[in-house]
Amino acid sequence: MDAIVTAGGIPLPEDPLYPYTNGDCKALVDVAGKPMIQWVLDALGNAKHVDNVIIIGLSSKSDVTCKKPLYFISNQGRMLANVVAGVNKSLELNPKAEYVLVASSDIPGINAEMVDWLIETCMETRDDIYYGVVPREVMETRYPSSKRTYTKLKDMQLCGADMHIAHVSMAIEHIDMWEELIGNRKAPLKQAATIGFGTLFRVATRSITVDELVAVITKRIGITGRPIIWEHAEPGMDVDKPHQLDLIREDLEKLHQNS
Repeated sequence: MDAIVTAGGIPLPEDPLYPYTNGDCKALVDVAGKPMIQWVLDALGNAKHVDNVIIIGLSSKSDVTCKKPLYFISNQGRMLANVVAGVNKSLELNPKAEYVLVASSDIPGINAEMVDWLIETCMETRDDIYYGVVPREVMETRYPSSKRTYTKLKDMQLCGADMHIAHVSMAIEHIDMWEELIGNRKAPLKQAATIGFGTLFRVATRSITVDELVAVITKRIGITGRPIIWEHAEPGMDVDKPHQLDLIREDLEKLHQNS
């Protein structure tokens, strides 16, 4: 399948990462000697199940590379519009495309094996959307000082991954609901409120499991979905704050030195 990489984010002066970017795209911040997005492109380029890579928010002048055919689309202004543009490009390249992988440009810790594992695991079924989560113990074992925000459910505490797979039909159906869910992706309780206060209550009281939560959300929207529980923390280790950038820089510098 094709991979869509969202890279349009430009930190504003009030953003904690602004001093590191000076008005440029966060995706191009240096991490262990190369732009942050380049680590993601290397992982996708080496993945055996990825055909094409579509970057949203950068141009060919950004000097990033990939072993797979690379396509650039300008920032469409909103997260959902960016994903829709990426899906449309994938369908242009292959009208028979059924699924796309959507990844953020700020998860530089991922590698090709993780990408292929996700695709192989998801394609065991034929659901509309697959949403990855990282259990707290997995994240804190790998990155003890990451200071992530966790959603506390009945069966686990988790944070969202930033690499998912969806059927191409998701880009043209249920647009309003997706806008709400994507816009609140960093605020799990607001996400729950979007799909019903009963769900909000169950999340707040930790009386719902991750499987039950996905079942409620997908039924409310009218689709099928499946949670993907990661045994690796890297897909959930997105760089939002300076201490996370410092952490991932140190981690990947060590990895580069040992390779």
